[in-house]
Amino acid sequence: MTQPNAPALEVSGVGKTYFLWATPASRLWVPLLQRAAGWTRWWPALSRRLGRAAEARLHRHEALRGVDFVLQCGEALGIIGLNGSGKSTLLQIIAGVLPPTTGQVRAHGRIAALLELGSGFNPELTGRENVRVNAAILGLDPAQIRERMDDIVAFADIGDFIDEPVKAYSSGMAVRLAFAVQVHTDPDILIVDEALAVGDAAFQAKAMARIEEILARGTTLLFVGHDLNAVRAFCQRAILLEGGRVAMEGDPEAVIEEYIFRIHAKAAAEASAAPQRTETGFRSEDGAVLAAGFQGGATHLTLRHGAEVAVEAELFVAPGVEDACCVLDVLDTRGVPLTGKRIRLPARDASGRLCLRVAFAAALQRGVYRLRLRLVVAPGLDHARVLSRYDAGLSFEVVDDSREDFTGLFPLPMQVDVRAAGAAPHA
Repeated sequence: MTQPNAPALEVSGVGKTYFLWATPASRLWVPLLQRAAGWTRWWPALSRRLGRAAEARLHRHEALRGVDFVLQCGEALGIIGLNGSGKSTLLQIIAGVLPPTTGQVRAHGRIAALLELGSGFNPELTGRENVRVNAAILGLDPAQIRERMDDIVAFADIGDFIDEPVKAYSSGMAVRLAFAVQVHTDPDILIVDEALAVGDAAFQAKAMARIEEILARGTTLLFVGHDLNAVRAFCQRAILLEGGRVAMEGDPEAVIEEYIFRIHAKAAAEASAAPQRTETGFRSEDGAVLAAGFQGGATHLTLRHGAEVAVEAELFVAPGVEDACCVLDVLDTRGVPLTGKRIRLPARDASGRLCLRVAFAAALQRGVYRLRLRLVVAPGLDHARVLSRYDAGLSFEVVDDSREDFTGLFPLPMQVDVRAAGAAPHA
């Protein structure tokens, strides 16, 4: 159990270096040359020559370097970064799968790590037998395993296959069973690495609900993934990893903003058009949101349910840019997109300037909502390059409590028919 007043997780100066060998024979020659350099230290010239010969056959890759953070009990931390930035390596070190080259990790409490689900199963054992083995490895005693077995089997929902050898399972079935074991161990620290996309859509919804239930009990969460909305929804803090180092740490929305900027900066650099930072986001030479606000110049509105929200913006899109769109997003207070509109932009004159006005009814539940504008080049729905991002704090507040009319964030048209049992349906 977690010690009183102790952080759930302390990561201090963690680094991981991998040795890459020039040839298979280098695995033999490099240690011999290094030892020989030590034996000949009384002849400095020879020792240096042997040392250089060893280094020439050895290459080092620093996957992580000097990573530090502290995670308090019940806190949720998101880790984001491009592929190859060291995210999965860091989680494997924290979970105890990999030893760090430098630094140390101190964890207080039981860890459940959703990493490479199903990789630890014995294919010759049945699903039920693998559950017993894995649950025991995770720290459950035989009585606890017997008590939770039915719940694990029901959650995995693989039917009679639970008593068949795992080698007969599909990859999805094995992943679902492994996920079910991990989330039924009552962990103090839950590590999630891109593991929320398990199974079909129904199982994904059940997996998300289970993780929310675990977090509601005060479990500490370490979440890694490319799903930025999940980071916004689950996490109070976020870390941006780049090249194995912590590039930024802080509020999830600020870290996500920096991550998005770096993604577009990298893509634009390859096209020789690096974006420029602004106080409201970023812009490029090909496009910019020059200004935006509500009608009359306000940046915040307080209004009744269903009242009109009118956004006015001044845009610049270079005349030679084709397939340009402006995307208006409506966000909640955590930055999760709720709805929005993709607007195809018409042809422009030589100045490239456009005036845009978008109006909609605030048919939303009581609360505060934010607006964000993006200029994108989108030849298709699945391919888009962001030219400019504008997030200047435009917001509006709906003051009416509309729960009597609908639940959730916004209403959907519904036909309701309530009648006494046995009565004819209403016309």
